[in-house]
Amino acid sequence: MLQIQETISKMQHQDRKKIFSARDVVVKFNLRGKVLTAVRKASLDLYEGETLAIVGESGSGKSVFTKSFIGMLDKNGYMESGSLALDGQEYPGTQSEKEWLNIRGKKIAMVFQDPMTSLNPVKTVGQQIREVITWHFKTDKETAKQEAIELLRLVGIPEPEQRYKQYPHQFSGGMRQRVVIATAIACKPRILICDEPTTALDVTVQAQILQLIKELKDEFGMSVIYITHDLGVVAHVADRVAVMYAGQIIEHGLANEIFKDARHPYTKALLLSLPQLGEKGRDLHAIKGSPPNLYKEIKGDAFAPRNPEAMKIDFLYEPPMFQISDTHFAKTWLLHAQARPYVDALDREGIKDTEPLRSSRPAEGKEPPLLSVKNLTVNYKLGRRTFCAVNDVSFDIHAGETFALVGESGSGKTTVGKAIMKICHTNAGEIWFQGKQVNKKLARNELAAYRQAVQMIFQDPMASLNDRAKVEYIISEGLYNFKLFKKDAERRQKVSRAMESVGLMPEYLTRFPHEFSGGQRQRIGIARSLVVEPSLVVADEPISALDVSIRAQVINLLNRFKAEKQLTYLFIAHDLSVVRYISDRIAVMYKGRLVELAEAEALFRRPLHPYTRALMDAAPVPDPEIERDKKVAVYNPAAHDYTREGPAWLEAEPGHFVRANRAELADWLKITHGRGAGV
Repeated sequence: MLQIQETISKMQHQDRKKIFSARDVVVKFNLRGKVLTAVRKASLDLYEGETLAIVGESGSGKSVFTKSFIGMLDKNGYMESGSLALDGQEYPGTQSEKEWLNIRGKKIAMVFQDPMTSLNPVKTVGQQIREVITWHFKTDKETAKQEAIELLRLVGIPEPEQRYKQYPHQFSGGMRQRVVIATAIACKPRILICDEPTTALDVTVQAQILQLIKELKDEFGMSVIYITHDLGVVAHVADRVAVMYAGQIIEHGLANEIFKDARHPYTKALLLSLPQLGEKGRDLHAIKGSPPNLYKEIKGDAFAPRNPEAMKIDFLYEPPMFQISDTHFAKTWLLHAQARPYVDALDREGIKDTEPLRSSRPAEGKEPPLLSVKNLTVNYKLGRRTFCAVNDVSFDIHAGETFALVGESGSGKTTVGKAIMKICHTNAGEIWFQGKQVNKKLARNELAAYRQAVQMIFQDPMASLNDRAKVEYIISEGLYNFKLFKKDAERRQKVSRAMESVGLMPEYLTRFPHEFSGGQRQRIGIARSLVVEPSLVVADEPISALDVSIRAQVINLLNRFKAEKQLTYLFIAHDLSVVRYISDRIAVMYKGRLVELAEAEALFRRPLHPYTRALMDAAPVPDPEIERDKKVAVYNPAAHDYTREGPAWLEAEPGHFVRANRAELADWLKITHGRGAGV
């Protein structure tokens, strides 16, 4: 069956018209008097009506490569050499801004990762879309306004006439991303580049955005380039996949070829880093080391220093691009005919296993919990109205366990974390830590001790890092505040160890946050939290901005601390594959309330609440065959009938709690009987 599908895909690919090509593109940046080569002779083709995904680690050059297609490089960046062609017509990468405007938006448009930074906060969303239409088509304001409203309707924004007049901050994250997509397609471009369009979104909104882009692609006849580190998303959307490393395309082929028959050791390592392939209690496969320094000339295969199975030739000569099939190519010496005996030996040896980690998590009920949240309620004032962000939430976290909170954006997960951190107020309920109530006024010494013991890893590393401070100071700040060193040499040693533990090189200490990729900034934030050796870490989406290989390193790191130092986590995330792998227990939140709580495997084996089931169904799986045919169920809260009996917090099975009435719980138990293992 798989061979038939691959044959059909190849035939479809061959019949398609090539609409864009990049050949031997070199992009450089001037930084601090040095030259950084971000893209090193990268080439790719894009065909009519296809979806191409570009994957790779943070800093691999994915975004820079595609920005060069539309002249959106930073001011200190430039395309030194190479060629770009659209519909067979070459155009230089050094055009004037006026010339770029004939391509940007009209022919090639881009959807960026963070909608808040790509939307003007002081202009209404309607005005921003209207301006794009007016600029490119010279239409009058009223006509452009009606077209903008129609675009908002097209991307699924309800009441577009009213929403047209609103500002970006009045939209949720998913809705802002829809606005950005509407702006990008306003000129009906031939090519749509989507740069991490769903990174910060929860799984249900992500599924909606991916479906929206797919529908728009078919309606307007666009070709789409996805830039992403989420291989589940790649499996869902991509016809072809290109893998980038150190500024080069090192493998490309049809989606099935990449997922089922990857040939470059880097591609294989990326796939092996997925939590779905991990065994709880053992380290995930992680790529050791860091990407090469792009300030220096790279000899041989750029991945060789991180490849434990590298051959001598990998360090001496750059490999050519070898052809595996009509559609599958890889840039590795392992495909050379003389390397066959070596490859066969590697296949026989297989993957080296790791020693299982010994969890220090105690049996529940034998020791008091480290943290207790009892009937927590948090309200926010919105003008004259009061919004209940967290409603009567209760749970315990025991020392040495990872307790996960999952749910859609706006469900209240982060608010719970902030309440525990004393970042926001609490309207009702109690929070107890090590037997002391902390959601009340604390003495100065008590507050300092609590701040050290409970640290937070924030979702947005750019907003949480001081952009005017060097990395060394950022990581050292907690050491200074809590006086955790006697001599400066001790401080520097602790900082260096923290940097090394999150996969960052010592020379990064003298740099500023804006000089790093999103993934690297997140690692700095993690190092800052862990350097003070806390007891509890509130991790708010700590890996959402990380690519799969670095994500595996960070997850392994968090698990190591948990096993060795009895570190405890409140893990807030929307990536269910990671949640399943790392968590001991999981609580599901919906609109401020807990709707389900269970041991991790019990929850995935038998999710009871329909909202939990919808979350799991929406989570992408890194398998193109499964993802192409998957239909995502949508949770409908109106399906509950609470006219006769209201919901309560019921224990469906030992340790498995759900918010339901007795009648619907009985139905859910019947429905889920014999359900598979889930995500």
